[in-house]
Amino acid sequence: MTATETHLDGCFILNPTVFPDERGHFFESFNEARFQEMTNTNTRFVQDNQSFSKRGVIRALHAQAGEYAQAKLVRVLHGEVLDVAVDARPESTTFGQHIALKLSAENRLQLFIPRGFLHGFVSLSETAVFFYKCDNYYNKESESGVLYSDPSLAIDWLLPDRELIITNKDKDLPLFEDVYKSIQ
Repeated sequence: MTATETHLDGCFILNPTVFPDERGHFFESFNEARFQEMTNTNTRFVQDNQSFSKRGVIRALHAQAGEYAQAKLVRVLHGEVLDVAVDARPESTTFGQHIALKLSAENRLQLFIPRGFLHGFVSLSETAVFFYKCDNYYNKESESGVLYSDPSLAIDWLLPDRELIITNKDKDLPLFEDVYKSIQ
């Protein structure tokens, strides 16, 4: 496995070493010791989550705040998504910047998203199974988020608006500046 740091400090793309043969293939999707060494963190994951989404479903842009903030290691088990991470750490030199990366069952890429980031994705394939490890437990009272279509973030979700499927909860999220202006 290789790990490449993105332009966002602490955010890594992980690419597994795949061993193909006449039967199919094998790869190690996670090894805690190697992961910690490659990312120079001591992140320990405590919860796994999985979602199934139809084409056009956006699940974004979410985070947990305070003591319940979560780092995530995300990947796709079936289909393809555009995965988006936004640096929401006010002290970061890349505050307010994002990365958008296609993750698929075919490319097997994973994205490590440190604590303090907003996260979301849109399903690009007819269906997608999205899997993620979290280093902290879910806490409903700590939920926060930002509107997926915030113009200041300028995220290209790769699908026309008419194809997007968004919950009312996600449509009603505030703008980035409204959440973070008090700490800028």
